[in-house]
Amino acid sequence: MKLPLYQIDAFTRRLFGGNPAAVMPLPHWLPDATLQALAAENNLAETAFLTGQKGRYHLRWFTPLTEVEFCGHATLATAWALWDRLGETAETLTFQTRIGELSATRGEGGAVVLDFPRFGALPVAVSPLELSERLGVPVLATFTSADGYDSVFAVLDSQAAVQALAPDFARLRELDSGNITDLVVTARASAGSIADFVSRVFAPGVGIPEDPATGSAHSTLAPYWAAKLGRTVLTAHQLSARGGELHCEVLKTRVRVSGHAVLYSEGTVFLPEDT
Repeated sequence: MKLPLYQIDAFTRRLFGGNPAAVMPLPHWLPDATLQALAAENNLAETAFLTGQKGRYHLRWFTPLTEVEFCGHATLATAWALWDRLGETAETLTFQTRIGELSATRGEGGAVVLDFPRFGALPVAVSPLELSERLGVPVLATFTSADGYDSVFAVLDSQAAVQALAPDFARLRELDSGNITDLVVTARASAGSIADFVSRVFAPGVGIPEDPATGSAHSTLAPYWAAKLGRTVLTAHQLSARGGELHCEVLKTRVRVSGHAVLYSEGTVFLPEDT
């Protein structure tokens, strides 16, 4: 069995930037163990697997360790691959996923515009003081997302603090409120920046020490900063070593997250016929 494989850098205009994702179209669904083995072999933050045709697809995402509920950058990479490498002509792509229906359209200048759920910020048991002590930097606010997952969001006092942060997850797991395996840190962008807010995302709980550019987190970050800054169209920068550029539009129940993508490689995976 021969399967196509595309590696695409998402949420960036330059090669070696943004977040790399593998995209693997399938003729039919393979066993979950095979999908997980493929993702582990690819050894990227996410591998996106899809089936379908003519604008309607089923989409799943795997890290090297596990399947995840929601991934933004691999969805962007998938849409880009369908339009730019696989001959898709539909103006709107619809993806059935574990988190519900997502869609993608083409934006200006070759951008991909993703339509995501909008998630509000909810109280979390970890207080700003507790997290400040564990992180060694001032934390202004803490919250979790209404998406139902276990991420903790921490608002820091400056872009510089977000940039310099090096979290010790062993210390974070000592909190009485339970283990923290996924941490999103964010702050208002520095004066003069072209961005409105910045972030970094750490997800060792799913095998990703730091995620370079995280579209899904902006389903929560964009509404939070829209309320703080008083506007619904925002530019976000993710301050990982590779960097990520995301443009967000906050609607009543949805968030549009857009960005660019760059092809790194394409090839063929060979599997035994009895897989």
